[in-house]
Amino acid sequence: MINLASEITRELPASPLTFGVITFVIFSALLYLVLRLDR
Repeated sequence: MINLASEITRELPASPLTFGVITFVIFSALLYLVLRLDR
């Protein structure tokens, strides 16, 4: 698991930043959908 993560980080230099942005976008989109469906 850790070896796989290190390999992915080695292949993609901007992996941590990209992963953070993608996680933030998905989380905000889910939160938006939940708030929309709640009304």
